[in-house]
Amino acid sequence: MDALEMLKNKNWAVVGASPDKEKFGYKIPKILKEEDYKVYSINPKYDEIEGEKIYDSLKEVEGKIDAVDMIANPKFAEGYLKDAKDLGIKNIFFQPGSYDDETVKKAKEMGFNVVCDCVYARLSK
Repeated sequence: MDALEMLKNKNWAVVGASPDKEKFGYKIPKILKEEDYKVYSINPKYDEIEGEKIYDSLKEVEGKIDAVDMIANPKFAEGYLKDAKDLGIKNIFFQPGSYDDETVKKAKEMGFNVVCDCVYARLSK
């Protein structure tokens, strides 16, 4: 599966959401919402960002998640991958800096469709 194919999914969880407007953890949820995606932002450090609820984990989200966009440091990936697997999520999109070879290998071994690309670059006009 390539980036454009994965972006056909409309329900996304963004792991590593940030209130810092300079970071992709802020820019990616924003651009997804602007493009009419349903976005669930994940970061245990925050309760909300600009009035939007921020979830501590994927397992807290009550809605459907088609794809997980990983922005967080790769050292946190394994726990999120396990939760995604437990929830039946099939698609993982790794942003630059959010993965290493071992993380990608693990995600593929767990059966995920994996894309290593940049959502922001793909959706920016």
